[in-house]
Amino acid sequence: MSDSFTRPWSQLPLEAARSVVGVLTDIDDTLTTDGAITSDALTALADLKAAGLPVIAITGRSMGWSEPFVRDWPIDAIVAENGAVALFRDGDTLAVEYAQDAATRRTHARRLQEVAQRVLREVPAATLARDSAGRVTDIAVDHSEFAHLSAGQIDAVLRVMRAEGMHATVSSIHINGWFGTHDKLSGARWIVRRLLERELGAELARWVYVGDSTNDQLMFAQFPLSVGVANLRRFADQLTVWPAYLTQQERGAGFAEVAATLRAAASKP
Repeated sequence: MSDSFTRPWSQLPLEAARSVVGVLTDIDDTLTTDGAITSDALTALADLKAAGLPVIAITGRSMGWSEPFVRDWPIDAIVAENGAVALFRDGDTLAVEYAQDAATRRTHARRLQEVAQRVLREVPAATLARDSAGRVTDIAVDHSEFAHLSAGQIDAVLRVMRAEGMHATVSSIHINGWFGTHDKLSGARWIVRRLLERELGAELARWVYVGDSTNDQLMFAQFPLSVGVANLRRFADQLTVWPAYLTQQERGAGFAEVAATLRAAASKP
């Protein structure tokens, strides 16, 4: 698929917008802009909630980084670390659940640190992401948040991770590596079943997925109503799967475009 098959989000048919039952979204450079959520994106989340549409974030960010945002944002849940950890409010408490059992996490913890050290040895410019202290199931190398790696250095990090048997993906800011079979799609299926008692696989065409980077391609491929915020175009030469739609605006403003369309559709008789 190429961008020639991608349409402006403004062309979404009203019938499709009215059929939507929920929104799944990436966080960095999709909800956030320059590392922070802006007022328009926060308002968009609140508008979706008011319209009765659940919003679940699926992110490569760490569990620890995600905790305050689950508490503070008008959002139903965050699935962190690329499908490995689900965080959601359970009454007045924060619930945290894992895709892997405790014994598996302990076994992987040692291997994760060994791979992290190998990456730092073999790619001297590499640095671990600043949210690494809050990670429990993966490692992340910073390539665009507070550090900068060239395309060749990013490829070198990926080679090390994959040589060690890891799954590895590149987001707009980090290179993530982990052991296990989970990913953004399995995490989405898990949290929709756990939180909403719905089977995502049976209603993929009624959920919107919003993303911004190459690590969203798995989700773009699965969701007929997949959306890229406009800054996705910076990865044009790296994408093999494009979303069905693109917003006009970038980052949080692009997410606000998505929410405005869905809110308007939900309010029409």
